[in-house]
Amino acid sequence: MTEVDDAPVIVCGAPGSFARSVLAERHPALIEQVRDAFPWSPERHRALDALLRSSTEGVVEPLGPHAHDRERWDAWGAEYFGRSWFDVPFLWAESYFYRLLLEAVGYFGPGPWQGIDPFAPFKRAELRGSLVDDELAALDVLARRPVAERAAAYLQGSLWGNRADLSFTVGSRTADGGTDDGSDGSTEARSGEDPPPLVADDSEALWSLLPTGGSPGAARTVHVIADNSGRELIPDLVLIDHLLASGRADDVVLHAKPYPYYVSDATMTDVVDCARRLAQASGEAGEAGRRLWAAMGDGRLAVRAHGFFCAPFPYAEMPDELRRQFDGAALTIVKGDLNYRRLVGDRLWSPTTSFAGLTAHFPGPVAALRTLKSDVIVGLEPRTVARLEDAAGDGTGRAWRTSGTHGLVQVRT
Repeated sequence: MTEVDDAPVIVCGAPGSFARSVLAERHPALIEQVRDAFPWSPERHRALDALLRSSTEGVVEPLGPHAHDRERWDAWGAEYFGRSWFDVPFLWAESYFYRLLLEAVGYFGPGPWQGIDPFAPFKRAELRGSLVDDELAALDVLARRPVAERAAAYLQGSLWGNRADLSFTVGSRTADGGTDDGSDGSTEARSGEDPPPLVADDSEALWSLLPTGGSPGAARTVHVIADNSGRELIPDLVLIDHLLASGRADDVVLHAKPYPYYVSDATMTDVVDCARRLAQASGEAGEAGRRLWAAMGDGRLAVRAHGFFCAPFPYAEMPDELRRQFDGAALTIVKGDLNYRRLVGDRLWSPTTSFAGLTAHFPGPVAALRTLKSDVIVGLEPRTVARLEDAAGDGTGRAWRTSGTHGLVQVRT
């Protein structure tokens, strides 16, 4: 029997599971937040009410007959329609929930709500917040550190920025029972303080793939598959600026979502908003932002948004035209928890399963920067797993997988 056969796909119905809590608690709370964020019409309120009933008490139903992508989702969901939401794969259920949420608010139109990001108020509030000011100011302090130390801090900042995921704060609790407002994630790595320990750290392998200077005549392209906007995307952009300014990369391709997804996932609008927030700042942050603005203008930083990034499938099933984009890259950096689940497969792997083996399908070298916020984890040493399970203190030994308090850098060269 193969390793894949041994690892069951994560479904939503297991009592007490993280996946079940997302469907039963986080999604209803999100619907209520979206309801309050805009003066929706009665039609939109009815659609949101219907989504709430369906996703908590009903069964999975097809998109309406006029949905522009109904045929695609009919094929993707043929074996799940008519079944309880709690009886289908977690990755598929989450992705389809967000597609239905956009349908409920009229995002794809036609009508006056067409193109209105239902998560925009949450994203804008975060981007305007004082925490962003503090984190940008920390770049001035960091500028006085040695080059190697700055590079390490930029990488750590990008990783721990993943703790500022807005969807993680909706109805979530920290390991000690308090409300996690996402406010403690990224400042520490960029202000010179010691970040929390990593469960796996292949940082040296990552940097070995991107030496400064490069090879004469050989252009090096780095791809970054973005996760969240706001306080995660800003440190991602700072890291990208470092790669370009230091000569570790000749050009960078940033992959965003083609439309709103998973509350705070970055779209092109979010990329522009975050780049502008940097460029309008003072000090080192402003200089980085203006360099990035110029890099977008001259093509050294390209932004792409392939539809597959909103599809309910692992990256092993990416279409050939997307696969070709990653061919020949010096490195692809995969950000965040959802992208990690899609990279290795959303299954209940043994945590000691080989990361290199599960990512062999990905074209070219790949690095995962992730804060742990779901059950999927691979590539750990047995002694690390034993230590984490002993320290979990939750009776199951699994709280460390979903609390957002642990992170990793994993690389397959």
